[in-house]
Amino acid sequence: MRDRVLAIVNLITQYILEDQGLVANEQEMVQELLEFGFEADEIDAAFTWMETQTLHEEHALSDRLDIPAQRIFTAQENLALTREARGFLIKLRSLGILDQDTQEEIIERAVDSANEPMGLQDIKQLAVLSLFSRAQHQWRKEVDCILDDDWSALFH
Repeated sequence: MRDRVLAIVNLITQYILEDQGLVANEQEMVQELLEFGFEADEIDAAFTWMETQTLHEEHALSDRLDIPAQRIFTAQENLALTREARGFLIKLRSLGILDQDTQEEIIERAVDSANEPMGLQDIKQLAVLSLFSRAQHQWRKEVDCILDDDWSALFH
């Protein structure tokens, strides 16, 4: 069921990214998910998970000095993430898109949900979900850059 809930979260995220306005069309989105064959309890679990993540992040943010440090991946993390995925996370961290807490959150989620090593596309989707849960509208430009592989837009 966990994989199906994550699939629903992924579909909801794609729906949001396409500027279709989740709030105005929540009932329509639920209906589409039901038509795709998802169960009502799975859909509810996905929305609950997204809400919990957003609320958790609002309370967890603190004003503290973020000292840049090089992240060393554990053996378990190396098995859960491909080299490209690890490099991508390091790149996001060095560009200042991810803070240490967000990077750790992404790595933990990847390790927890990885039955096989997570590749570049998987880690991109996980990064987008984590950024959305932190500040949905604040990271719009960065999310577009991640998905489009257009890093020049960050500097313009």
